[in-house]
Amino acid sequence: MSASTLLHSLFKYKAWANEELFFELEKLDPATHQAELHAAVRLLNHIYVVDRIFAAHLSGIAHSYTATNTPETPTFDELRHAVTESDRWYVAYIENLAPDLLSESVPIRFTDGANGLMSREEMLAHVATHGGYHRGAIGRIMAQVSVPPPPDVFTVYLHRSEPERRAGYLWQARSART
Repeated sequence: MSASTLLHSLFKYKAWANEELFFELEKLDPATHQAELHAAVRLLNHIYVVDRIFAAHLSGIAHSYTATNTPETPTFDELRHAVTESDRWYVAYIENLAPDLLSESVPIRFTDGANGLMSREEMLAHVATHGGYHRGAIGRIMAQVSVPPPPDVFTVYLHRSEPERRAGYLWQARSART
């Protein structure tokens, strides 16, 4: 499997995991769980801001962010729409990126003003892992208020998006027992 193929799969997984998380967060009662929902939206907004910062770096354009979150908190629906569009951007970016550009180093400026240098591949890996880390924190918030978090696991995504992978494995496992 090439790095491009793996990154494409990871970003499709990221989009799926975000969609699942927003769907499950809707189950939180906004009146009863106002603080938990606010904390979840702030974390999701942080993920979104970092995603957009790195999208700007990957595109070679400036961004207007001065921090890794915004002072204002978007509404749940505004953020859901923005995250969906951002996820679509990343999937399309990877689909259209020439594989040899993955290793290209790109100068970047962090929100604290420090300069850095990362390859496109490293930036994409950061975006993919960063979001997973914070979705896990949101899952913990949900579990604390007895709302089961979605199964934010790459293998679950693979088996749901490509059910033949699971079916083939089960057939092989049964054959091995007989």
